[in-house]
Amino acid sequence: MDPHESDGSDGTQEGHSSGGAAAAVTVGELLAALDATHPGARLHGDASASAVPLRSVTHDSRRVGPGTLFCCVVGEHADGHDFAAEAVAAGAVALLVQRDPDPDGPLRSVPQIVVDDVRAAMATAAVEVYRHPAERLRTVGVTGTNGKTTVVSAVAHVLSAAGRRVEAIGTLTGARTTPEAPDLQARLADLVSAGFTDVAMEVSSHALSLHRVDGVVFDVAVFTNLGQDHLDFHGTPEAYFAAKAQLFEAGRSRRGIVDVDDVHGRLLMDSAPPGHPMVAVSVADAEPVTSTVTGSSFRWRGRSVSCPLPGRHNVANALLAAEACAALGVEEDSIVAALEDLPVVPGRFERVDAGQDFGVVVDYAHTPDALEAVLVAARELGPGRVLVVFGCGGDRDAAKRPRMGAVASEHADVVVLTTDNPRSEDPLRILEAVRSGCSGDPLVEPDRRAAIAVALGSARPGDVVVIAGKGHEQGQEVAGVVTPFDDRLVAAELLASTAGPS
Repeated sequence: MDPHESDGSDGTQEGHSSGGAAAAVTVGELLAALDATHPGARLHGDASASAVPLRSVTHDSRRVGPGTLFCCVVGEHADGHDFAAEAVAAGAVALLVQRDPDPDGPLRSVPQIVVDDVRAAMATAAVEVYRHPAERLRTVGVTGTNGKTTVVSAVAHVLSAAGRRVEAIGTLTGARTTPEAPDLQARLADLVSAGFTDVAMEVSSHALSLHRVDGVVFDVAVFTNLGQDHLDFHGTPEAYFAAKAQLFEAGRSRRGIVDVDDVHGRLLMDSAPPGHPMVAVSVADAEPVTSTVTGSSFRWRGRSVSCPLPGRHNVANALLAAEACAALGVEEDSIVAALEDLPVVPGRFERVDAGQDFGVVVDYAHTPDALEAVLVAARELGPGRVLVVFGCGGDRDAAKRPRMGAVASEHADVVVLTTDNPRSEDPLRILEAVRSGCSGDPLVEPDRRAAIAVALGSARPGDVVVIAGKGHEQGQEVAGVVTPFDDRLVAAELLASTAGPS
């Protein structure tokens, strides 16, 4: 059983890996490392327990194999201590615990490392067992509310074009924006074994709060922006920002690249640790900036750049990626050439073209700031109207729902409210919360396919239809059941089934 908290992503578990460790770490060696970072760590077991070799780490009893250290994480909905026996039966040779899971039973014969906080110590354990793989890679960590996926994808593309062997880790590659510490460290170790040189990674606020990236000192940390999101987890905007700001502490990164067009970016610049190199990025420095349906153009370090990603928000993303790659030693001319050949990021301002005489864009925007940026970018694409179809997910930050309605009403000419991923919530109650923030009289169609059809059927030549919220996602979760649904495919099917706009 996996007792960890969710960070709002959908999908399946990342596959477990052995991490390719050359030689096993012993329980005794791990205890010594833990004691240095988690004072008071102690071992329950006889003298021979220290010699037990550890080859993998997990907190999910379903993924235990021979030589595994099982971490009994206390989560929001489950307690890993309750699954210790199951893990041992599956081959776990040691336990990381914060209480004795079996005071009088057979688990007493299994080495138990006792710590105050298993979740925090689990990251250290994974780093040790997988032999500090991040130290043998160049690493870029990207945090912020919006733009992380685009920046990571751009960094990976530029580095690859420069001849590096690079892996991107983020929303498009796994169940979580940032994998849990054991999965992350195992993956990094596998990359080292396979000869990779660089990693570009999305670092979520959950990852920083829940110790997923503890033990990784990023060569470059990037901040995109801060909007309203995840307040169901963090509680306040201040706590949300504080979580992301951790990435720019001296022990977390070696240098920072920050978008100072965002007020929180300026705060990061002002509060940077003494001697911590920081680079400020602003779209104002890239003028003249132009954006069309096929991309954008701007200037960077005195060079003209034509990028196939439309919108000023994507200019900001490209600038951040360029500075990150420059910090890793990529030549400026190489960076410019790669930016001009950036691939479309799935579900990020992704066009759907079936030959219609109006634009259709699918975007992952699911926060007020992201929706505003996408609608503003859509407005720049032509003289026609902007139509938007969107909803809000259930079991997530409810406070942003009216704000998203207000943003849609302000920046779109036609607003169609629909269902996103309601999860366990009543879809109609979510829709009513979004509608309460709208001015005017938005159209409300709970069936997402029908809502998309309404917007497409209402479009005139020169208009732009924005389908927002789900982006790259290929399923819709309602009452615990995920059914196939891809905004891009649905839009393409609807466009193909009609002769043109009505």
